[in-house]
Amino acid sequence: METDNRQLQVKDIFSNQLVSCSWHTPLTDAVKQMKAHQVSAIFVLKGDDIAGIWTESDCVKLNFENPTFTHTPIGALMASPVHAIGIDKTLGEATIKFHQLAIRHLLVKDENKQAVGVVSLSDIVRNQGLDHYLHFRPIEDHFERKVCILKSDDCISRAIEVMKSQRVTAVLVYNQALEQYGIVTQRDIAYMVLNPDWQIPCWQLSSYPMHYVTPSDSLFDAYRLMTTKSIRHLVVKDANTHEVIGLLGLKNVLTEIETAYCSELEKVLAQRDIALQKSEKNLYLANRIIDASLDGIMITRSTGEIIQVNPAFSALTGFHDYEVLGKDPSMLSSGLHGEEYYQQMWQQLSEKGVWQGEICNRKKNGDVYVEWLTIIEIKEPYSEDVLYAAIFSDITERKNAEEKIVRLAYFDELTSLPNRRLFHDRLSMALASAHRDAQTLAVMFIDLDRFKEVNDSLGHSAGDQLLVQVSERIKAMLKEGDTLARLGGDEFVILLTEVKDIDGVVSFANRILQQLSMPFELGEVCVAATASIGAAIYPEDGLDSETLLKHADVAMYRSKEIGRNSFQLYKASMNARSLERLSMLSRFQSALENSEFELYFQPLQCLTSSRINSVECLLRWQDPNLGMISPAQFIPLAEELGLITQLDKWVVNRACEQMAFWHSQGAEIRRIAINISAQFLSQGDLALTVANALTKHRLKGQYLEIELTESSFISNLHEAKMQLKQLKSLGVSIALDDFGTGYSALSYLTKLPIDILKIDASFIAKIPDEYGNSEIVSAIIAMAKALNLQVVAEGVEKPEQRQFLQKLGCHTLQGYLFCKPLAANNWMNFYNSAKLTS
Repeated sequence: METDNRQLQVKDIFSNQLVSCSWHTPLTDAVKQMKAHQVSAIFVLKGDDIAGIWTESDCVKLNFENPTFTHTPIGALMASPVHAIGIDKTLGEATIKFHQLAIRHLLVKDENKQAVGVVSLSDIVRNQGLDHYLHFRPIEDHFERKVCILKSDDCISRAIEVMKSQRVTAVLVYNQALEQYGIVTQRDIAYMVLNPDWQIPCWQLSSYPMHYVTPSDSLFDAYRLMTTKSIRHLVVKDANTHEVIGLLGLKNVLTEIETAYCSELEKVLAQRDIALQKSEKNLYLANRIIDASLDGIMITRSTGEIIQVNPAFSALTGFHDYEVLGKDPSMLSSGLHGEEYYQQMWQQLSEKGVWQGEICNRKKNGDVYVEWLTIIEIKEPYSEDVLYAAIFSDITERKNAEEKIVRLAYFDELTSLPNRRLFHDRLSMALASAHRDAQTLAVMFIDLDRFKEVNDSLGHSAGDQLLVQVSERIKAMLKEGDTLARLGGDEFVILLTEVKDIDGVVSFANRILQQLSMPFELGEVCVAATASIGAAIYPEDGLDSETLLKHADVAMYRSKEIGRNSFQLYKASMNARSLERLSMLSRFQSALENSEFELYFQPLQCLTSSRINSVECLLRWQDPNLGMISPAQFIPLAEELGLITQLDKWVVNRACEQMAFWHSQGAEIRRIAINISAQFLSQGDLALTVANALTKHRLKGQYLEIELTESSFISNLHEAKMQLKQLKSLGVSIALDDFGTGYSALSYLTKLPIDILKIDASFIAKIPDEYGNSEIVSAIIAMAKALNLQVVAEGVEKPEQRQFLQKLGCHTLQGYLFCKPLAANNWMNFYNSAKLTS
């Protein structure tokens, strides 16, 4: 049951409608005033003082036999004295007074003892928050069972007589012809004073039809019905027989609420007694808590004199208690806040009794710090003295962290440039301004070329240094109002405002390329960097930020496609290429599900015996709509989508299945070679995938060759070494593909378990005519032999290339001179014919 409302005061609920009349006012005029103001009581004045009160319930005390009773002065009929209560008293104090005096109205007086309104017992109980209590109280125990029911033709004087004799506030009237019940109340009798005719039938004065309830209904339902219909009585009927068995008045409901409230009040008083007994202990505990608090606490008088501080205060400010007691809190002022700041603080404190906020104060050593301060106004009970408690904590570090968070939200942490969010905000504002002033602006997308190679070869720290230096060079070229932002990784974007013409944009882009072409010093290493730049122009290439950024991005990708280190303005045809690329991405995902990929096979010829040494499987994509799609198109897409590993696993399983089938057909093929991506190797489950495929197709590891490029080892040489050792333990051969085009770190050849070295086709294409390339190929073959490695020359297309390689002692060739990649059926025909001629 709620009890917090006991702290409400009379001033929170009283009515300031104080209806009064003079002592000599005739009864009929007094009743007219009550009816006009819809009040149940009127106060009687004698001179300027309130001398008495007359209420609706007093009407049944009238002598109706006196023909002149309506002209009786109200002063002769009033109840006196009038009891009053102060406006600042609590509802609990008012309730006690109502019960002690057995009255229902109290005159409300202000602090100057002047009458300002009236409060009734009904007002009190309605504000106790005890309505829910009525949910658990059925009507059955609270209605009047001995109800007087009059006939409709009984005269009204009969009703008055019953009310007097039985001391009830209402009687029921039954109209047999209408088969309805009506009711006559004290208020009806009181208003009869205005037009007295005591012989009229009761039915004529009664209110009908009546609302009904049953004994099982709750008092809350009845109370809500009375409140909704603005009535004071309900007829109680038997739920089975529907006979009238009683009358429920608002007084019955209020009495139950009063009982509950009084019971609650008794509990509160008991609790107060217990609280008083514990007050000394609580005071002791409060002081201990104040001393133990990690927040600084300072208590002052209303005059500003400091009377108490806790140890945390001294720890935070550096002042001991004896240095501040008796002093003014202004000794802590930082001087950073003006007089207006403190005026607003004290205004809010006086209005609400509390103030909270950030404030800068100064420590004993002179350091200024930010604190979160709460000042509470404390009014001492039974005293007009006011104290103020200031509770504070040092939030300087938190403020610094918040500022850092805000900066991280809008600025790139590495370069301190605006980030994506802030750039979008600035671009939106610039577009609005450009639209309003009919101006042109440009959005440039910048992506560093081969930035990943810097990270992989020199480390992420060097990569970060490069990004910072790139941002500084570009930022130095911007004019006021332009924005350079970093979107992430090695992607930058520029907003150029107030663009005069396209030539200016082109010139600016070329100057960026020129600036970036100069070497960057990364510690002891000098690195050259290039970039691909694309630009979109407002309003030609787009009217909103999303379109402009998308088109600038498309133009940047076009710069990469044509060879990098270049600049492209957006053209509509680029977007068509971009859409085509997106379409291919979508098709790629469905191709995996619909088995549109197949393996082609290219044999490798032994230069000594001219026999087929092994075969390399090459992936092809036969799209039902687009036809044959080159691996140069879909392999990069697979890597970008993160599907390359899934594709690699499919190839491993399919190649092992094909090799097992050839063996079952009697084909004598020594090995089948599979190209594996760097991503698959770095994920760590290559060896497990190969082992499962070999087991599934009952194939020995010696028949399988895994081809990897040098880039596969760069990110994690240790992990690569572990994976390759596991493959070797299965009997699988390891080939280093495209040797000579990557980093060509010779240490790989000694640190990793490599069996085969494949010379890249770009070197083979220029032998034997070009001296430099011929010498490189000779050196590679000699080195491989010294390391006991098998050598394969890729891309052999001419007889003279074959003759040159045979002289150098190269073991194996691969290329169009011997055979192009073939589909499975064509490959078997080639194998059988080659076997017959060997």
